[in-house]
Amino acid sequence: MAPNKHPQDGCCVLESELRAVLQQRIMVLDGGMGTMIQQHELEEGDFRGEEFREHPLPLKGNNDILSITQPDVIYGIHKDYLQAGADIIETNTFSSTCVAQADYGLEHLAYRLNKASAELARKAADDFTKQTGRKRYVAGALGPTNRTLSISPSVERPDFRNITFDALVEAYSEQVRGLLDGGADLLLVETIFDTANAKAALFAIDLLFEQSYKRTPIFISGTIVDRSGRTLSGQTGEAFVLSVSHVKPLCIGLNCALGATEMRPFIEAIGKTSTAFIICYPNAGLPNTFGGYDETPQVTSSHMKDFAADGLVNIVGGCCGTTPAHIRAIAEGVRLCQPRVPPADVYKGYMLLSGLEPFRIGPYTNFVNIGERCNVAGSRRFAKLITAGNYEEALSVAKAQVEMGAQVLDINMDEGMLDGPTAMARFCNLIGSEPDIARVPLCIDSSNFSVIEAGLKCCQGKCIVNSISLKEGEQDFLSRAATVKRFGAAVVVMAFDEEGQATEIDRKVEICTRAYDLLVTRVGFDPNNIIFDPNILTIGTGMEEHNNYAVNFIKATRRIKETLPGARVSGGLSNLSFSFRGMEVIREAMHGAFLYHAIKDGMDMGIVNAGNLPVYDDIDQQLLLLCENIIWNRDPEATEKLLAYAQNNVKGGKKVVQTDEWRETSVEERLEYALIKGIEKYVVEDVEECRTQVDRFPRPLHIIEGPLMNGMKVVGDLFGSGKMFLPQVIKSARVMKKAVGYLIPFMEKERAEMMVMSESTEEVDPYQGTIVLATVKGDVHDIGKNIVGVVLSCNNFRVIDLGVMVPCDKILREATTHKADIIGLSGLITPSLDEMIYVAKEMERLGITTPLLIGGATTSKTHTAVKIAPRYTAPVIHVLDASRSVVVCSQLLDEAQREEYFEDIKEEYEEIRQDHYDSLKDRRYLSLLQARSRALPVDWLSLPRPVCPQFLGTRVFDSYDLDRLVDYIDWKPFFDVWQLRGKYPNRGYPKIFKDKTVGAEAQRVFDDAQLLLHQMIHDGSLKGRGLVGFWHAQSDGDDISVYKDDVTLHRDSEPIATFYGLRQQMEKDSSSSEPHLCLSDFVAPLRSGVADYLGVFAVGVFGAEELSQQFQAGGDDYSSIMVKALADRLAEAFAEELHARVRKELWGYSSDEDLQALDLHRIRYQGIRPAAGYPSQPDHTEKTTMWGLAGIQEKTGIELTESLAMTPAASVCGLYFSNPLASYFAVGKITREQVDDYSRRKGMSVGEVERWLAPILGYDSEE
Repeated sequence: MAPNKHPQDGCCVLESELRAVLQQRIMVLDGGMGTMIQQHELEEGDFRGEEFREHPLPLKGNNDILSITQPDVIYGIHKDYLQAGADIIETNTFSSTCVAQADYGLEHLAYRLNKASAELARKAADDFTKQTGRKRYVAGALGPTNRTLSISPSVERPDFRNITFDALVEAYSEQVRGLLDGGADLLLVETIFDTANAKAALFAIDLLFEQSYKRTPIFISGTIVDRSGRTLSGQTGEAFVLSVSHVKPLCIGLNCALGATEMRPFIEAIGKTSTAFIICYPNAGLPNTFGGYDETPQVTSSHMKDFAADGLVNIVGGCCGTTPAHIRAIAEGVRLCQPRVPPADVYKGYMLLSGLEPFRIGPYTNFVNIGERCNVAGSRRFAKLITAGNYEEALSVAKAQVEMGAQVLDINMDEGMLDGPTAMARFCNLIGSEPDIARVPLCIDSSNFSVIEAGLKCCQGKCIVNSISLKEGEQDFLSRAATVKRFGAAVVVMAFDEEGQATEIDRKVEICTRAYDLLVTRVGFDPNNIIFDPNILTIGTGMEEHNNYAVNFIKATRRIKETLPGARVSGGLSNLSFSFRGMEVIREAMHGAFLYHAIKDGMDMGIVNAGNLPVYDDIDQQLLLLCENIIWNRDPEATEKLLAYAQNNVKGGKKVVQTDEWRETSVEERLEYALIKGIEKYVVEDVEECRTQVDRFPRPLHIIEGPLMNGMKVVGDLFGSGKMFLPQVIKSARVMKKAVGYLIPFMEKERAEMMVMSESTEEVDPYQGTIVLATVKGDVHDIGKNIVGVVLSCNNFRVIDLGVMVPCDKILREATTHKADIIGLSGLITPSLDEMIYVAKEMERLGITTPLLIGGATTSKTHTAVKIAPRYTAPVIHVLDASRSVVVCSQLLDEAQREEYFEDIKEEYEEIRQDHYDSLKDRRYLSLLQARSRALPVDWLSLPRPVCPQFLGTRVFDSYDLDRLVDYIDWKPFFDVWQLRGKYPNRGYPKIFKDKTVGAEAQRVFDDAQLLLHQMIHDGSLKGRGLVGFWHAQSDGDDISVYKDDVTLHRDSEPIATFYGLRQQMEKDSSSSEPHLCLSDFVAPLRSGVADYLGVFAVGVFGAEELSQQFQAGGDDYSSIMVKALADRLAEAFAEELHARVRKELWGYSSDEDLQALDLHRIRYQGIRPAAGYPSQPDHTEKTTMWGLAGIQEKTGIELTESLAMTPAASVCGLYFSNPLASYFAVGKITREQVDDYSRRKGMSVGEVERWLAPILGYDSEE
C-alpha cells in the first residue's frame, strides 16, 4: 500500500514515540480484566455500591460499572498487570457504550463510565511511570457491543437488523469522547467479530478527530472465531484487514476466541497483508467444558515466544483466562526477541477490495467484470422484483451474476418510486445473509449520495462507490470524497464538471486530472482507490456529433492511464449500444468489440452483464466488421449498414426486400410508410399530391396534422415496443422535416393572404409552437434531451434548449421570455426527480399554466403520476422517448384535442396512482391524532361567509320533467356498459363514432338508445322523483352535526342528526404538503362562530325495472339491457341537473354559474355532492342517517335494502357541500385505531364497523 501523504493524517508525537519503541522491542499488553474481576468474587451489592443501591435492574456481571462503584478493585488490577510487565493497560470499558449498557438500564452513564475508567487507568499508569521511570500507556478499549450490523437476529427476516450504523456511530462517539477526556493515550477497537461494527467505531473516531480531538494512535484487533479462519460475520482475516486499513492503524491483529496455537496461522496471514505493526493477545488456550481456561502461564508464554522468535509480532498480551502471572511469563519470554519488521509496502500498485473475501486488482489482473443486473434502471426483471417488494427473489439475480463471473456486484436502486436509501439498505442486508454473493465486493451505485451512504452503512467489506463528480463544484466534491474515504471505500469519478458532461477527449482528461489532484492532495486518497469513468456514450444514433463517442472514450482512457498513476478506468457498457435497444445480438457484439479495443488501451473494469459477453473471435466476421466500423467511426454509413444487418440476419428480424410496391397505395399510406422507413426520396412528391387534393386537405396544415402526424404516431408506437431503433427515429424525423419544409412556403403564403383579408398587420408565428427544454439543476446529462430537440425541430417546433444544470428560476424565466407553449424537463439521475417536483410546485405557486413534459432515463409514468402531477394543476405528461414527444406536443397545442387529451391523461394518471398505492405492501399510516393535526387548514373568517339556502328543511320533486335531463347525460359510461371503447383520440363521446374499430357499432347503439329514450320519456314509462333538503350544520372534529332550522346554536345545542366522517390516514409523499382530508373539513366548526349549512339529496328513476322485465319476457334481451343502461344515465343526469339548480337557485351560492354539460362532467363548479359508500365516505350506513333526517322513503318512494342498496336501482343520493375548498378525495385504507374510534362515535360494535368498512381496512380484521 502506498504510504500516506495526507498532512491531516500525519503522525502525532505520541504515535512517533510508540513507533520508535515498537521498532526497538516487543511491547506487552495487559491480560484479561474479566478474569481478574471474577477472582474477587463480588456480589450484587458490590456492583451496586452506594450510588446504585436502589437501581431497578440487577447489576451483577456489569464489570464496567465497577470503575465507579469499586474503583480500588479496578485500580488494583491495573497495578498488578503493570507490575507483571505490561507496557500498555486497557481501560475497563469493553461494554461501556450506551448500546451495551442499555441491558442494565445505565445507558445514560456511558460517557461517565468511559471517562472514569480512563482516569483510573491513567492514574495507575502514571503512578507506575513515576515509580519505575519507564513510561506506561493507556489504551481506551472499544468493545464490539452486543449488537451486529451484518447478521440478522431473526431467522425469518434476514434483512432485519437490531441496530443501525448511525446509532453505533453515535454510541462510539460518546465512548471515545469519554476515553479521550479521561486521558487515554490510544484507542483500541477490539474483539471485532463483525467488521461493520468496527467500521462504525472507526467512522466515529475519524469524525471526532476531524471535528474536535487531536489525533491519537489507533489499534485494531479482530476475532477469528474458529479454525475456518473467519470472523463471526464471515470475513477472512485478510478481507478484514483490507476493510479497516483506510484508517492507517498503528497496530492491527487478533485477540480472543482462540488460544495462541490456533491463532498462529491467522496472525501470519494478517502480517503478510499489512504494513502496520502486529498485535496479538490470545486466550489462555481453548475453554474447558466448564468455560474455564486451563493453559498455564508457562505454556502461553512458550507459544508467544515462538511467535516472537519467528518475527510475527510487535505487541503481545492476553485475553480471556490470562492473569498477571501469564503476562509476567509472556513479558519475560519475549524480552530478548526482536520485533517484527513491517513491510514497507504490500501489494504495491494494487487496488484492494473485499467482500467476505479479498479481491486484488493488480498489473496482471484481467478485465474486471462488475455485474450490472442488480440495477433497477438496467434490468427489467430486477426492477420488477424490487418494486413489487420481492427482495428475496431479487437475490437470485445477484447470485446468478456472481456465478456467471461477476467479480464485483453493482447495486443500483435509482428508481423514482422507490425509497432509495431504504431499498439499498434492505438489499445490501439481504446480500449479507448470502455468503455465496457476499464473498465479492459490492459497488454501491447511485446518483443520490444519501443512497450511497445507506449502502455503505450496511457493508462490512471494502466497496466501490459509483459515483461522485465535480458537477456541483469542488466543495461538494471534496465533502463527498472525504465521506467515501471515511467509510474506507474506493471511488468512481465521472467525467462531469460544472459545465456538464465531457464528450471530447481533452475535456475528459482535463476533468479527470483535476479530480485526481483534488483527491490525492486535498483528501488524501490513495491513487489506487480512484477509478475514472470517462463516459461511455451512445453511438449509432443517426446524429453525426455522436459518431466519435467510442473513439473519444478509448483515447481518453489511454491518456488517463499514462498521466494519472495508480488510477483505474471503468465504464457502463450498455450505454454504448442503446440505439439498438431490443436487438441483443447486435448489442452484445458491439460490447465485445468495444471492450477488446478499450482493454488494450487501459480500461480496467466495466459494468457489464457478465453472462452475455461474447468472445471477440466468436463474433460473426461480417457483424464484427460492422461493429468496428461504427465504434471507430470509419464509415459514414455504418449505422445504416448495421441496421440492415440486424433486419436481415438477426433472429426475429424480417428480411428487408427493397421494392416499390408501397408506391401503389394511397398517398396517406405512402407518407406513413416513408416516415416509418425513413425514405426521403418521394416525400415532396407525395406531399404535393396531398396539397392538390383541396377537398380533403383544404389547408397545408391539415396535411401535417393528418397523414404526417399519423405516421409519426406509428413511429412512436414502434419505438416504444422495441420494433424501431433510435437512428431510425432520427431518420423519420428528417423525413418529417423535409415534408414540413416543403409546406412552409405555402403556409406562409396562406398566412399573408389571411392577413390581407383581415386587414391585420400582426405577424403570425410560423412555428407549430415554442418548447423550452432543460436538464434540471444537479444533472449534466443532455444527450437524450438533445435528440428530443432534434426530433421536435424537424417537426416545425421552435426549440429553446437551455442546456444542463438549469435552476428552476431560470427555466421559468426563460419560458416566460420566449412565451413557451410547453416546458420540457429532462434528467437521468434520481436527484433530478426531486428537482422536477420542485419545478412543478413552483409553477403551481406562481400560477403558471404551461403544460409540463417530463422525460429522461430515470423518469417513469408512475413517478410522474404519483409524485409530480399532483403538484401542478396544468397538464403534466411523461414522455417516454423522443419519438413520442412530437405526438404529445401536437395534441397539447391542438385546441380541438387539448382538453380531451388532458382529461384522458388525468384519468389515466389517477388510475396509476391508485394502483400504485394499492400495490404497496409496507404502506405506512399516520396515527389518528397525527392525521387530524394535518386536516385541511381553513381560515373561516377570511373565506366568504357561507350562503344561507333559499329554504331550510326538504323540498320534494314529484314527476320531474325528464326532458330537462337529456342534455345532462354523460354518455361515456353508457358505451362502457356495452364495452365499446374507442382508441385515442376517438375515446369520448361523440368522437367514438369516428373510431375505425368500434365507431360504426357505437353509432348504431347510440341511435337505438335515442329512439328508446325519447319513447320512454314521452309515453311516461319512466318517471323521476327526488328530494332536496338543507339544514344548519357545524363540524365537530371528524363529524358533522345537523341542527333544527330555528335553533340558535350554542356549545351545548343538541343536534337532530350526526354524519360521521372518516379521515385519510395513509402516509403521503414526504415532499407533499397535502392535507389528510375528512368531509367534516369542509364545514365550519361550531367554535368558529361561522354559521354553515349542509344539503341532502336523493333522486330516482322509476319504471325501468318493470319495462326491462317486459322486454326480457318477450325475448328482447338487447332492449332489456338498454332500458336499465338508460335509466342509470337518466338518474345520474338527474343528480347533475339538480345539483346545478341547487348551486344556482335552491341554495344559490353560485347564482352566476354558466357551465356546459361537459364542464359539469369534469366538475368545474364550486361544491361537491359525495355519496355514502363511495371513496370520500365509504360507509354505506350513513345512508340511514340521510333517510331518517329527510324522510326520503316516505317522500319519494326510494327505499334501502338490507344491504343498503337503493331501489329503484337507478337512484343516486348524497350530501351537498358549498365550501369553495371542497373537493372529492378517497379516504383510502385506515388503521384499527380509527375503526375503534369510529365505532365508539357511532355507537356500533367494532365487528359491525369492520364488516361495512372491509374494503378499506388497512389490517386483517381476523387477526
